[in-house]
Amino acid sequence: MSKLQVKNKPGVGRVANVTPQSAGWTYVGFDLHRLKSGETVSEKTLGREVCLVLVSGKAKVGAGGSDFGVIGERMSPFEGKPWSVYVPEKSDWTVTADTDVELAVCSAPGLGGGLPARLISPADLGQEVRGKGTNTRYVTNILPEGKPADSLLVVEVITPGGHTSSYPPHRHDRDDLPRQSYLEETYYHRLNPPQGFAFQRVYTDADPSGRRELDEVMAVEDGDVVLVPKGYHPCAACHGYDLYYLNVMAGPTRTWKFHNAPEHEWLMKA
Repeated sequence: MSKLQVKNKPGVGRVANVTPQSAGWTYVGFDLHRLKSGETVSEKTLGREVCLVLVSGKAKVGAGGSDFGVIGERMSPFEGKPWSVYVPEKSDWTVTADTDVELAVCSAPGLGGGLPARLISPADLGQEVRGKGTNTRYVTNILPEGKPADSLLVVEVITPGGHTSSYPPHRHDRDDLPRQSYLEETYYHRLNPPQGFAFQRVYTDADPSGRRELDEVMAVEDGDVVLVPKGYHPCAACHGYDLYYLNVMAGPTRTWKFHNAPEHEWLMKA
């Protein structure tokens, strides 16, 4: 199995745990908690900011001294927009499940921005359709660069079965603004129906001899996490199975500037 793939761990509790140390990078952290009704999870953010995303279920959420009450409405990530909460560094948060809950904890370094904890409701979220034909996918911007945060960028994407996504292939692995930004990235994948699978390739440009520093192709199943430390990272959803993924990105500058693979850029005009 690829070192970039964190396989789904059945059961409840913290079932995925990606830290900068475990990933071998600097910025992005990602945890996934599955809670039964009545169960509670809480943490201190210390020097990191956090975006709590209710992937599914309803929960009572408190953060940064604020009580946001019971939030959430969808029982599946394929059923509309999420509820989320932004939590700044040097703060804390608590989530108590009202139903069975799948909670994503997205984190990145805080930069002393002094932002308050805030609720991000479905009404606050912009949505867009990207691509054409079998490259069409549906994007929900949870924490885009136009909204306050120190480092985090968080977005959900649904790719219909038989479609591609994060495609044409692009990368954002060089701190070369304004042309390209360096952003580490995680993909948290879900499939509908859940017994399906999709594919994701993570690869770098070939050198003159045709060799690539990184070239991994993964069959991703429901609940898997994929790490993107560098390179291009397209996905393909198999026929009959819709693909959801939650992206977490962060780097030295909070902006998403990417570079398309030159050999595939013609697809942007096709």
